Amino acid sequence: MFKLRKCTEPEWANYILNRMDLFLLDHAACERKAAATGTKLALKYADRSELVEAMQEFVAEETQHFKQVCALLESRGLKFQGKIKDPYAIGLRKMLRSGEPEQFLDRLLLCATIEARSCERFELLLSVMQEGPIKELYLELTRSEARHRGLFVRLAKLYFPSKDVDARLDEFLDYEANLIETLPLRPAVH
Repeated sequence: MFKLRKCTEPEWANYILNRMDLFLLDHAACERKAAATGTKLALKYADRSELVEAMQEFVAEETQHFKQVCALLESRGLKFQGKIKDPYAIGLRKMLRSGEPEQFLDRLLLCATIEARSCERFELLLSVMQEGPIKELYLELTRSEARHRGLFVRLAKLYFPSKDVDARLDEFLDYEANLIETLPLRPAVH
């Protein structure tokens, strides 16, 4: 399993704890975007049955996560506010090459990278959270993000030579490490 090249600074977790409502609003938007991305991948590459099947499960799981985070919002007297601009995802999309099959590989690795960052941040957040329903949810979500990170790399290696996947993933991870250093601290998953 691959590792990110730049770890989130530890103070991020305490910053989030003090802005949990804003973080949860962003997180709900991220879960919704993940489900939409899985649907788009399945539709765009509908001729790849393994991908379509995997994306059906992924979308169902991400939709469930969206519902869980929205329920948490509701329990705190908040309402889901819709789309939130994510400079991290926007920045990573700059790595997408045009033309196929390169863009297909890049889309899979972009998803793997985003899932890896989410997993890393949820783990960090868990380290400072008190026991309770939010911590229980984030423990479940952390495990899910770790599985999804691996899923997208496995799918890439199903459709592309392993050496090509590993080389392109290295490029993504280098780019992501530089990107994460440029982004301001904000109450968001990424």
